[in-house]
Amino acid sequence: MSSSLSRREFLALAAGVGTLGAAGALGGCAFGEPLLRIGAHPWPGYELFYLAREKHWVDPKAVRLVEMPSASDYIQALFAGSLEGAALTLDEVLSVRADGLDLKVVTVLDISLGADVLLARPEIRSLQDLRGRRIGVENSATGAVMLEGALEAAGLTSKDVIPVYMTIDLHRTAYMDRKVDALVTYEPQKSQLMAVGARVLFDSSRIPGRIVDVLAVQPQIMGDCRAALRQLVAGHFRALKEFSKDPAAVAAQLAPRLQLSPAQVPEAYAGLELPDLSANRQWLGSSHPRIESAALQLQDIMRRNGLLSTAPGNLSLADPQFLPGD
Repeated sequence: MSSSLSRREFLALAAGVGTLGAAGALGGCAFGEPLLRIGAHPWPGYELFYLAREKHWVDPKAVRLVEMPSASDYIQALFAGSLEGAALTLDEVLSVRADGLDLKVVTVLDISLGADVLLARPEIRSLQDLRGRRIGVENSATGAVMLEGALEAAGLTSKDVIPVYMTIDLHRTAYMDRKVDALVTYEPQKSQLMAVGARVLFDSSRIPGRIVDVLAVQPQIMGDCRAALRQLVAGHFRALKEFSKDPAAVAAQLAPRLQLSPAQVPEAYAGLELPDLSANRQWLGSSHPRIESAALQLQDIMRRNGLLSTAPGNLSLADPQFLPGD
């Protein structure tokens, strides 16, 4: 995996989070406390884990939430055995599995329904006007999914545009220096660029289910870590229920970790769907789990864009056993 910034990592860098540190020296579920080590950096879809911990719905002696600077660090820690699981994008899960480490999805945390966008200069008024234009995009599955969706909607192909691959931290400068005509991007660049006239031509609400964040764990730890994993997942849904009931109060609690004001927190969640327990059962627990079809679709996109070398047909990703009862 590339160590370049993913669409989640700008928040981790803004927060100045540390590395794995002492967590790497601690054993996993079979070897001592903390029983379950889960990587989850600051991102709206992951913050309910931390809220549950602050509310004491998750016992820190049973579960350790670990923050690291980038998704590549989490993946390295998973391979090294320093983490039992992590909050990852679905494409990251597929990449890890392709590299030989089995992961199971036990919770769907969020779905991008407008949080990711394709912005263009004011003079570019339609998707069709992108023909022959330079489009800045991350060299990632998320970038590929968004660009492909926009081009499909325009009746164009990748040969009709000029992709310019760059990490998220370069997006604003590239736009201001007129090195690109359009960008596949997200907050905070989205708001910054719209403030100087960029317009949204396409967003992830038009490709629902393709950009998904999940909690994924190594199946071999499920026996020893069963109670801790159930507690963590239940804490997430309890926090989500409280967020639904009293969003203003919860926004004030989430704001410090997200490095936002309480008034800015709702905007951070705009364009994100947070699936509740019922929706998670559809994603993971039906006879034809929705996560499987989403993964197969994403797998094809990743292979077409050279982001995945191997792609097994039988994914067997979903494991709904840790979802709480009603």
